[in-house]
Amino acid sequence: MEADSSKARLVAACVIGGIVLGASVVALHVAGPVAVPGLPPLDALRRRFRRRRRPVRVYMDGCFDMMHYGHCNALRQARALGDQLVVGVVSDDEITANKGPPVTPLRERMVMVGAVKWVDDVIPDAPYAITEEFMKKLFTEYNIDYIIHGDDPCLLPDGTDAYALAKNAGRYKQIKRTEGVSTTDIVGRMLLCVRERSASDRRNHSSLQRQFSSGHGQKIDDSGSGSATRISHFLPTSRRIVQFSNSRGPGPDSRIVYIDGAFDLFHAGHVEILRLARELGDFLLVGIHTDQTISSTRGPHRPIMNLHERSLSVLACRYVDEVIIGAPWDISKDMITTFNISLVVQGTIAENMDFAKDESHPYAVPMEMGIYLRLESPLDITTSTIIRRIVSNHEAYQKRNEKKEASEKKYYDSKNFVNGE
Repeated sequence: MEADSSKARLVAACVIGGIVLGASVVALHVAGPVAVPGLPPLDALRRRFRRRRRPVRVYMDGCFDMMHYGHCNALRQARALGDQLVVGVVSDDEITANKGPPVTPLRERMVMVGAVKWVDDVIPDAPYAITEEFMKKLFTEYNIDYIIHGDDPCLLPDGTDAYALAKNAGRYKQIKRTEGVSTTDIVGRMLLCVRERSASDRRNHSSLQRQFSSGHGQKIDDSGSGSATRISHFLPTSRRIVQFSNSRGPGPDSRIVYIDGAFDLFHAGHVEILRLARELGDFLLVGIHTDQTISSTRGPHRPIMNLHERSLSVLACRYVDEVIIGAPWDISKDMITTFNISLVVQGTIAENMDFAKDESHPYAVPMEMGIYLRLESPLDITTSTIIRRIVSNHEAYQKRNEKKEASEKKYYDSKNFVNGE
């Protein structure tokens, strides 16, 4: 009898507890969450937790001389290893002391690095070799967690590893080197142009433009010195283009600005005109001309970089939203309609302005439609400017390249597969 009474009391307590709990849930649903004295709201706790998780900051340095898509891909990989990427740009004096004279001065290299869409901050005048003092500064002042470099060795003139301190500190991470391009390779292409021109009366040469654009690992020796310049290792893949591309398109009401060109040896002048063009709208579409178009308008030794190489360099720029790979020379009404272009712009500094005298003006249609604008170019730099720098000091660059080509050959001959993006 007593057992039955206890069981009945237990059932009653459960029923009453269920009713109270249900009423509380209903009250909370109607009135909203009730703050408990002494305890912060749930949203505040979440925000506090997020603040406690400091972003992972990674550091990568380099000369970034004649910056190309290989540099950009290295920065993309480095950024993927953290939340924020800080980049150190080596000073002109440090480059001269360790590698030979740079082609592009620090101010231009700073513009180029700062324009890469994966870069969050830039440190000028970084040392070529990371010293104990500089590494401490990175860890304390810049809150760097890891120092990043490619799988290719970076040796100082005395043969020691430039990143030995970071490795010993356990704060070093490695990325995969981008195959197919290096500053040494690009300078070699231009030096080859110089040698071919000087030998054109003695030998029957094929077009360098076709060699540069072939994407094969050809070797040419025009000087008779036995120093072979490797033309291209570049093997374009759709995956690489996707990695460099933006995932978003223009909105239905976006003001789309279009600018076209060769963008050969992508330089600070290109970056600055793209920055101004992007400020004129919501979406910047860049047309990149074919190798054949450039060769026909600028000579058989152009372009230095092939279409895919030039496309990747432009895609890496933070001011660019989309590119047309192999854009037409003439801008038609159909093209303007297809891409919903609101404004067509052109810089005042360009290599080939002869078309302005022709009847078949490539910008005739946008001019007639009243959507054409000439932009004052901020920097007086062209691809020919870069080439002239090489030509005017070609002996120094030839010596620099001969030294670098030996290490490049050693790398390619002994390289192993490295997993990476």
